[in-house]
Amino acid sequence: MPDGFLTGMTNIAVTTWSLEQTDPSDLLPAARPEGDVRIVRSEVPSPEFSRFLYTAVGGDIRWTDRLGWTYARWEEHLRRPGVETWVAYDRGTPAGYVELTPGDDGVVEIEYFGLIPAFRGRGLGGHLLSCGTARAWDLADRWPDLSRRSGSGCTRAARTASSRWGTTSVGASGCSTPRSTKNRTWRRPAPGRGRSRPDLRRPAPLRTM
Repeated sequence: MPDGFLTGMTNIAVTTWSLEQTDPSDLLPAARPEGDVRIVRSEVPSPEFSRFLYTAVGGDIRWTDRLGWTYARWEEHLRRPGVETWVAYDRGTPAGYVELTPGDDGVVEIEYFGLIPAFRGRGLGGHLLSCGTARAWDLADRWPDLSRRSGSGCTRAARTASSRWGTTSVGASGCSTPRSTKNRTWRRPAPGRGRSRPDLRRPAPLRTM
């Protein structure tokens, strides 16, 4: 992080609950919501788009761990084999996403899952999580070069949903997370020279007319 980035931060105690499935037959899919709802894999790594999803979904629930990521770090993460972003669209508008991250032990993590605030409470979340979990189970089919433990594997997610979708609790972990109160500049490399990009670490709130 840049010098002085931690200045003006306060610590927030965070407890993360983990749920897991150890067999794909445990998945109990949620009902599909009405209307033109599609869940599509974002196949082209895009730090801008992933950064937008992260801040749009997590801005009001204090997602902070990636606010300090540089463009290069986003790009490196998104190009890691097996990392996938599945985006929910409601009539063509991004409504939320699921990010899958494979581990060396055969476990596929649902690293992030959530909806943009305007789309919550409409039955989209359960459908998105069900689809994301199903895609976690068949991730190895799309990435055959990934090493997996023979005859094993599971899907693990942060505790963002009820066990009614077939997950079981595997415990909790705690940490103290810094929360930024300052903006910083995010830089994206350009051919031949560096170029400043708009500040995306703490986007200004939308103004209503």
